[in-house]
Amino acid sequence: MTFRDTLGLALRNLGEAKLRTSLTTLGVSIGIASLAGMVSLGVGLQDQFVARFTKSGLFDSITVTPGQDMPGGLATLARGGRRGFGANRRAQRTAPSPDATPLRSDLNDETVKELAALEGVREVYPNVRAPVEAKYGSDSEGLLAAGVPMTAKDEGAFQSITFGRFFSDDAAKECLLSLDMAKRIDPANPQNLIGKDLILIHAAPGNRGAALAPGDAGLSANASRVEEPYRIVGIIERETGPFGGSAAVSGLMIPLGRAKAIASATRALQQSLVPERASERTYNALIVKAKHAQAVQDIEDQIKKKGFSAFSLNDALQGAKRGFIILDIVLSLIGSIALAVSSLGIMNTMVMSILERTREIGIMKAIGGSDGDIRRIFLIEASAIGFFGGVTGVVLGWVVGRIINFGANVYIQNQGGTAGNLFSLPFWLIGGAIGFSVTISLLAGSYPAARAARLDPIRALRHD
Repeated sequence: MTFRDTLGLALRNLGEAKLRTSLTTLGVSIGIASLAGMVSLGVGLQDQFVARFTKSGLFDSITVTPGQDMPGGLATLARGGRRGFGANRRAQRTAPSPDATPLRSDLNDETVKELAALEGVREVYPNVRAPVEAKYGSDSEGLLAAGVPMTAKDEGAFQSITFGRFFSDDAAKECLLSLDMAKRIDPANPQNLIGKDLILIHAAPGNRGAALAPGDAGLSANASRVEEPYRIVGIIERETGPFGGSAAVSGLMIPLGRAKAIASATRALQQSLVPERASERTYNALIVKAKHAQAVQDIEDQIKKKGFSAFSLNDALQGAKRGFIILDIVLSLIGSIALAVSSLGIMNTMVMSILERTREIGIMKAIGGSDGDIRRIFLIEASAIGFFGGVTGVVLGWVVGRIINFGANVYIQNQGGTAGNLFSLPFWLIGGAIGFSVTISLLAGSYPAARAARLDPIRALRHD
């Protein structure tokens, strides 16, 4: 018996029991829809998470701090924090060897040039937070103004500014506000702040009222405080974050050149009052931007070899991806429950088909049909149910996902959030779902097919 004959006979047998075949196929469809919907939810959430954080510019950035500055509990141990039993032994075990790289704390303009020369580095700029007092009308507030480089214009949060525009140049007396800060100033219409002046009170080099020279490092000890109007040119709908990787997004942002000058004047003023606090360190941290996210780890290792502390969010991204893989597996197992139940329906359909067609099987064997031919007929019937059930299930899962995604986005937007695609159905998931459906159907139909192939033709012909 040729494969074409076997396929035609199997499809004809399915067509003779339309209701039973349809119900079995519907069971498989529901199982596949559940499986595809669960997995597409995990994939969609992963895509949203990775895309948003990658777009923010955090994962191609490395934060460089002085060698002795370590985050979290490491800083406590390094600075001689709480000591308990066995602390001396731990200190001996963790003490640096004589051949260890000496720690460095000279974060200055020379270090910027040194790190910028590393292979794979796109740019290096200081993470500057300049202390200022912002005054608008009769209200004032002490803030740390974040210095933003001009190269951040098309990156991260600065790709699409909610209201207004980016800075005109690095020396402009202009500022950007976060939407939160703009609402604190004008709760009713924050966009009306565009084009208006925000008075910044800050330290300035030289005599009172002297002009501010961006990037000026040669400051005299008689630094004073001045009031200068900064034009509000843009508002960014972005929450203030703890990281400087996304071009130092903050409540108040000014050009990096202005921020460096204000921070330098503030530092000179502090050193004139407290000379013992003078340090070779000009900046508290540097931001190193890699040309490609894949090069972040190599650049980070090179920086550490120079004696600085460095960390990035690349490792956190890899950990998050592993977490999403585990989530996908859990969701797949939950979705497979319905598919497992539907596989029992396939087995029941095949067994009932054997009972109804026992005499037909005996006739096929009597005229020369082999056990393999009989087995193939039932396996093709099972795989056809699995295929059509898989295709229908994928379509059903996509439709249900679109409906849920629409409702979820309406709710998210009403709560002030940003809409997104919570369900993602890539081609590999579509093919995998259909293939899995066919595989499960074949497994469910293998026992009935083997049972049909083992029927004794004489007993089968006598069956009523």
